[in-house]
Amino acid sequence: MLTRLHKPAIGKRVLKTCLSALIVALFYDYVLGGRNPCFACIGAVYGMGSSFKEGFQNGFNRFVGTLLGGLLVIPFYWLCLNAPGVIPWIPSEFYMVAGLFCVMALNLAFGATSAIQPGTVVYFVVMYTQPEHSYVSYTIARIIDTGVGAAVSLAFSALFRSTADKSGISIREAFRHWAHQADGHVARHAAERDSKK
Repeated sequence: MLTRLHKPAIGKRVLKTCLSALIVALFYDYVLGGRNPCFACIGAVYGMGSSFKEGFQNGFNRFVGTLLGGLLVIPFYWLCLNAPGVIPWIPSEFYMVAGLFCVMALNLAFGATSAIQPGTVVYFVVMYTQPEHSYVSYTIARIIDTGVGAAVSLAFSALFRSTADKSGISIREAFRHWAHQADGHVARHAAERDSKK
């Protein structure tokens, strides 16, 4: 196994990702007064691709997943806390699974299949690590942090272009590419459903 190890090719993408995460961490520490940069640094990693379009797709998927998972965890967290007192024969885990189902179904409805994993990550992080008094503010902060991190990496990609981006970059084109892939997923799913009828 050790004979298969080789020296990795460290290129611009690795360096830009590290610099992006560093800037985010420094900004959160020194400008925002020591706020936890974890989700922003994760967003920075997701937002950096081998091209601007790839970084946009990955970063946007991360943001969409975090947004949808974050928005849905708030009511289901509340249900897990409060519904068992009203309906004691339904364990809170059933509400947790109902919320998970909604996160996945909503991402699928938007055609954001690559956003399912990030959506479920924030869903479970909030559901199982946050105390009752701060879960809403924590969730909103994580959504914002993910967007900030992805935006910083996209700005880096725009400033320090890869060879694939030398002819220019377009946020509109990157979004169209993401939407086209999402539409393709929705169309494939509809065609599969129609063929089973």
